[in-house]
Amino acid sequence: MHPLDVPPTVPALDIAVRSLRSPTGQGRRENQDNYLIIDEHGQARLLWAEQETRLRLTDWPAGHRRLAVLDGMGGHSHGREAAEQTVEGLLNIPACTDLDTLSRALDALHERLHERFRAADLESGCTLVMLEIPAHGPALLCHVGDSRLYAISADSVDCLTVDHVPATHMAMLGLMGSAQWRQQVHAQRSSEISQAFILGSTLGVPQLYAETIEASLFVLNDGNMPLFLHGLGDRRAITLDEDRVYLLASDGLWNLHQPKVFVQRWPALLVQPQQPLDQLLDRLLAELADTIRAQGCQPDDNSTVILLRRAATGDSPPQAGAADSCPVV
Repeated sequence: MHPLDVPPTVPALDIAVRSLRSPTGQGRRENQDNYLIIDEHGQARLLWAEQETRLRLTDWPAGHRRLAVLDGMGGHSHGREAAEQTVEGLLNIPACTDLDTLSRALDALHERLHERFRAADLESGCTLVMLEIPAHGPALLCHVGDSRLYAISADSVDCLTVDHVPATHMAMLGLMGSAQWRQQVHAQRSSEISQAFILGSTLGVPQLYAETIEASLFVLNDGNMPLFLHGLGDRRAITLDEDRVYLLASDGLWNLHQPKVFVQRWPALLVQPQQPLDQLLDRLLAELADTIRAQGCQPDDNSTVILLRRAATGDSPPQAGAADSCPVV
């Protein structure tokens, strides 16, 4: 067997990706988002200088996949370059089949890039939401910042990540409850962030307003999050169910005055098993542009989305749910 021939026992996945500088054409002049898709054949897709680039990884194990969405931050302080260099680093991390190995590799990449940007006197960083999908077994989720992973079924939209934002920090300190947290994080527009890849974190400090940014990343887990967010740790295994569509995206997809109005449309737009994911994603982004205009949210933000779904086999046994989640519809 050729090293990139995929065994027939590897679950088939449909994947679609789009990255827009401006959904309406009236927003940002630069796309500081990025993405990485490494498919089961070792074919990689990413943005470089805002243009899609394709590479082949000859030593990539057959059947293994890696998906990531990144949102560069720092405005004119090289946010796009921060996302690009993170993607370049992700390309050089070997395929991982366990969380400990993946976590160590990501922490090491963060530390290297943090030192590189600090030496250049740049206060830049990026978000990162990433799925490592071995040929067999559950997917591995790693998350930094306020980009998100959603699981969407025919009648629900569940957020599988917790934003690294001031509201989450307040909840960790016991200063905010479940209802207020959900209102601030999922029902209103915000651009503040408390942690970024490369830049560092203020999440772990014992007071709300930190004078300095910690260099290391602060990983959310059941030991430091409030009870209502338990099960939504930043680094965990999740099951990909056949009856759900998974969406990884930067915050340009919901950075609206009334995010829920748009999010509530996702099941109708995306849970259509007979329709190609590329077409569904185009419809989603067209509706995003209409919603931005209707809500008067211009100028709009960069928007990057990866859609993922398991191809139905017809004879596969039912699987467990996709771990814990934060229902937003």
